[in-house]
Amino acid sequence: MTAGQPGPTLVLVLAVAVLVGCGVVLLLERSMTRILLGVILTGNGVNLLILLGGRSGGAPVVGTGPVDEMSDPLSQAMVLTAIVITFGLTAFLLAVAYRSWYLTGDDEVPDDLEDQQIIRQAERNEAGAIDHGGEGPDDDPEQVDPEPARRRLRHGDEA
Repeated sequence: MTAGQPGPTLVLVLAVAVLVGCGVVLLLERSMTRILLGVILTGNGVNLLILLGGRSGGAPVVGTGPVDEMSDPLSQAMVLTAIVITFGLTAFLLAVAYRSWYLTGDDEVPDDLEDQQIIRQAERNEAGAIDHGGEGPDDDPEQVDPEPARRRLRHGDEA
């Protein structure tokens, strides 16, 4: 900030910290819905941080006032771009969460079988250079699109 203008208030700095902190905690969850909310909160916190980094003042339109009293248009343009990118990422994650719910009946991210195998090999200090699965490329169950999982019946629904 410049010498004559006040800096960001403590409330705004705490708002950035709370938004980013809650977003990171939600990103570490296994549910796709919570991951989606974490991305949204983290994006909003970072957008507020970018706005706090710019100079505050009047509207950045030439001819409306003195140039040294205008706000910084670069930070506003960066936030607008970040909003569009966050919206696109949100739409993608929402589609992934819906697809996961449609196929499995819930939106929890499952454990990867390859990751579990690597963890077991790391515990035994073995190198994982070969495929121990034994299935061919056409018989790999992880690469085949499964049938949609049966949804849980609600009270009053019949099969």
